[in-house]
Amino acid sequence: MRLCTAVAVAAAALATGCGSDSEPDPMRNKQWALDSLKLPAAWDKAKGDDTVIAVVDTGADLDHPDLKGRLVDGHDFVDGDDEPKDLNGHGTHVSGIAAAHTDNGTGIAGGAPGAKIMPVRVLGADGSGKDGDITQGIVWAANHGADVINLSLGESGLMARLLKGGVLNQAITHAHSKGAVVVAAAGNDGTALQPYKVDTPVLVVGASDQNGKPADFSNFGAQEAVSAPGVKILSTLPTYTTKETVKNDSGYGELDGTSMAAPYVSAVAALLHQQDRSPDEIMSAIRSTAKNPDELPKLGLGNVDAQAAVNAPTG
Repeated sequence: MRLCTAVAVAAAALATGCGSDSEPDPMRNKQWALDSLKLPAAWDKAKGDDTVIAVVDTGADLDHPDLKGRLVDGHDFVDGDDEPKDLNGHGTHVSGIAAAHTDNGTGIAGGAPGAKIMPVRVLGADGSGKDGDITQGIVWAANHGADVINLSLGESGLMARLLKGGVLNQAITHAHSKGAVVVAAAGNDGTALQPYKVDTPVLVVGASDQNGKPADFSNFGAQEAVSAPGVKILSTLPTYTTKETVKNDSGYGELDGTSMAAPYVSAVAALLHQQDRSPDEIMSAIRSTAKNPDELPKLGLGNVDAQAAVNAPTG
């Protein structure tokens, strides 16, 4: 089972040197999504400080130069240990989108430069996972201090299986009760569906392209879903050989998918968490400020606007 719709060509070679917090990221000009989301403008108000984003996925490259120092302790439910090393590549890509080290003179910028990543490995090297591991991963993240939980698990086979048993809805509800915002990818089948029970407290994210239009692969139809960039998204990849890096060991690359859109929204949620907003207030701010001027049904409520979200009134 594929976790993303496509793998694009390798990005520019990994920048050398340890860098500092005042050096521009050399690949920043290729990150069109940051500007589309108006994230740099939002950083004037908040950067996600003191916020932990759990990436419940395939793990992370724990030694990646753009992630090292950004990580907090996680867990590996596949191997049953505390070293959630990414053997696929998907989780590393998602992690970099959410909170890669920013202005360190290396690679890319993360959506929430002040946030930390909690890697929770629930999917194996082939991208597949067990129902129990995935639901336990969500609950574990919530119980271990995650403020935002990113679920880029939007593929039809995996998601349909989880939802059939209802266990994912229960795990998300538990996470919400612990104070975490749960952000989930809509999936990549290009079909209309309502994937979660209507009362499940989850923010579903579809994918849009560089023109702000719905990506052709993106699912749509979830209640109060929003959209975010998910086409040609540059982010971190493992610096060793995995499924996603067989032809690209640069440490960076482009992927397409709602899996890439979700962590951008998780980053916006992290900015709002820094503003001491509750999970319900965070979801409300993101939804109420999303933009859909042409009222395109496949965009849901619209494209997320980080600047407008951080400036939205509370309460």
